[in-house]
Amino acid sequence: MKPLRVGVVGVGHIGKNHARLYAENGTADFTAIYDTNTENAAEIAAQYKVRATDSLEEFSDLVDAASVATPTQTHFEIGRALLERGKHLLIEKPIADDTAQASELAELAAARRLILQVGHVERFNPVLRALEARLTRPRFIEAHRLSPFPNRSADIGVVLDLMIHDLEIILHLVRSPVQTIDAVGVAVLSRREDIANARIRFENGCVANITSSRISPEKMRKIRVFQEDAYLSLDYQNQSGEIYRKVDGGIEREEVEIEHDEPLKRQLLAFIECARRGLAPKVSGLEATAALELAVEITKKIQAAW
Repeated sequence: MKPLRVGVVGVGHIGKNHARLYAENGTADFTAIYDTNTENAAEIAAQYKVRATDSLEEFSDLVDAASVATPTQTHFEIGRALLERGKHLLIEKPIADDTAQASELAELAAARRLILQVGHVERFNPVLRALEARLTRPRFIEAHRLSPFPNRSADIGVVLDLMIHDLEIILHLVRSPVQTIDAVGVAVLSRREDIANARIRFENGCVANITSSRISPEKMRKIRVFQEDAYLSLDYQNQSGEIYRKVDGGIEREEVEIEHDEPLKRQLLAFIECARRGLAPKVSGLEATAALELAVEITKKIQAAW
């Protein structure tokens, strides 16, 4: 079997890490990059000994599969162009900034029998695997995702930038239709919401309370899940966790053993395997579109209150 040829469109803050890991992984041939910032493209290309292409068309001729790590508003046009040329894609989250465009990408990939994976990287965090192994029926979920202002992703608010990670995970864990949404958000350093909170009630009775901020002095990525037999507290950032259980009328604490690894590395290896073998990705265009739809609805509720 010929080695899969992979490349990266957009080698900025996120894309350069895709380039690094493709160069290191050894399971595919890293062949090309494309970025409208030609100086940056030339630097990354020289570092990893790949070709910096002058156009998306030239790039497409050199790859079988690609990561798209460009600004959100460009995902649809770039994604559609590459899918139409028969390329498997890993598009960074959010899949698009418009739900109709997201659905079109998912439908195009399905029609062409191509892999469309979306970069909800926390799904590859070892912490989530530990949670899934202990999950029964979640009744209340609390998630916090905080970071300093990134000076990027200014084209979208914090809901599409950060909260969408937790929304996709919660939809995956709860697996029930949304019943009601309450949301509030405040713009501080940008024209869009920089801090937001959403409270979501699902039809099965589960409630999720999610807070995201990109104006925090500290970084935090945590999730707590309460279910009938236990309470799990997990830290995505430090890849650590604890579980509390009711035992003989008291509470017993147990540390959760988690094998540390780089989630993005796991994500790219999974993408390569899906593209090579035609496997369904963990987060396909359909799951990503569902998360986007929920994020857009939360954003609308926030903006309606302004």
